[in-house]
Amino acid sequence: MEPLITIRNVNHFYGTGPLRKQILFDVSTDILPGEIIILTGPSGSGKTSLLTLTGALRSVQEGSLRTLGQELRDASPRTLESVRKNIGFIFQAHNLLDALTACQNVQMSMQLERSSKQVRRQCADMLAAVGLANQADSFPRHLSGGQKQRVAIARALVRQPKIILADEPTAALDKKSGREVVELLHSLAKQQGCAILLVTHDNRILDIADRILTLEDGRLSSFTAGLIANTGHLLTAFSQLHRKGDLMRRVNELSDQDFIRLLEQVTSEFEQFLQSIELADHEALEALLDQVLEAVTLKIRTLLKAERATILLVDEGSRVLRSKVAHHGADKTVRIRMPLSSGIAGRVAMTGQTLNIPDARGHPDFNPEIDRQTGYITRSILCMPILDRRKKVSAVAQFLNKENGQPFTAQDEEKFRDFASALGIILESCWHFKDEMAESGMWSLL
Repeated sequence: MEPLITIRNVNHFYGTGPLRKQILFDVSTDILPGEIIILTGPSGSGKTSLLTLTGALRSVQEGSLRTLGQELRDASPRTLESVRKNIGFIFQAHNLLDALTACQNVQMSMQLERSSKQVRRQCADMLAAVGLANQADSFPRHLSGGQKQRVAIARALVRQPKIILADEPTAALDKKSGREVVELLHSLAKQQGCAILLVTHDNRILDIADRILTLEDGRLSSFTAGLIANTGHLLTAFSQLHRKGDLMRRVNELSDQDFIRLLEQVTSEFEQFLQSIELADHEALEALLDQVLEAVTLKIRTLLKAERATILLVDEGSRVLRSKVAHHGADKTVRIRMPLSSGIAGRVAMTGQTLNIPDARGHPDFNPEIDRQTGYITRSILCMPILDRRKKVSAVAQFLNKENGQPFTAQDEEKFRDFASALGIILESCWHFKDEMAESGMWSLL
């Protein structure tokens, strides 16, 4: 396929004379029809500049940039306008006109020579496609942030452009709305077969990309290098706490809301680990990942008011469950290894179903051997599966004995489910660490 966008040795500068500053350095890449490309990197690295150059919103100063077959360097105003007509633009600020309804805002991007009836029908259909069929006559002030961004997506896609350029489309949205918006954009763009170049700092949406490009100080680099730049601050902070032996205490002292925010950030960091190319085996980082997992597990145990928490990994090769985190008392750990086909945890691992058992000793699958080994008396058990990215059971979380002597509740189950996907990502990073890590230069962070 011929690329829709071809960038070769592009340099870009701001200012003149002694104040002239280079923002892009020798940037080269191709974007093919149907591709979804995410452009990431630190603030000020040149992402928006590259996006606006690609969209014929700025003049190309050095190098070659061809969009839809048209060379943009030294192009006439008429050529630039022609290119822009075949591009859909979406920005962090939705840029809706407050005096116009949702449908009228979408109509703003349509060709004026078409009949108004035909245009309105096409716009209404597009609003229905983004889930706003009942909001066509609503004004922006009556719409939520996510709904406004859906209108912006409808406006960008209604003319079926060949290219979508999006600049931080989820930055002003909460996690749920941002995810819905980007998945909608992904689905509709794929249906129309257009290419997407999306600039973002949002690590939660990286999985929609066919490719991830990273700009670092104005230069395109590998995703691994970008991963290091984007995750370095968090890894360094965790590493310092790990060295001081302070990680458990600091995480446990967080308020519930601060913990949830931290866990969301940590989850996105580990998702990047799993999406990155081969990283190398390194004992220090492996120990750090284990410390993060243990700290998070202890915090969840506290939130559920359980006496003990155990994370058991599913080792299908050996057909066993083995403990990754297993707490014996307040600050002691034990090693647990049991056949995959036995016990309550084994049943959860095999079936993927949650077991909430008020009277553990009366349950036919209860294995009293662990109690005999530890001297502990198990009364109630909440045992739940942890899934990997393929929705396969990779581990089992087991919580023993609520502190108040009461059985675990349906609310406890729901509370754990809020954290289960995050644990799955962290566990998968730890579990595959030795197989997936290859030298990348990341170790300087530690």
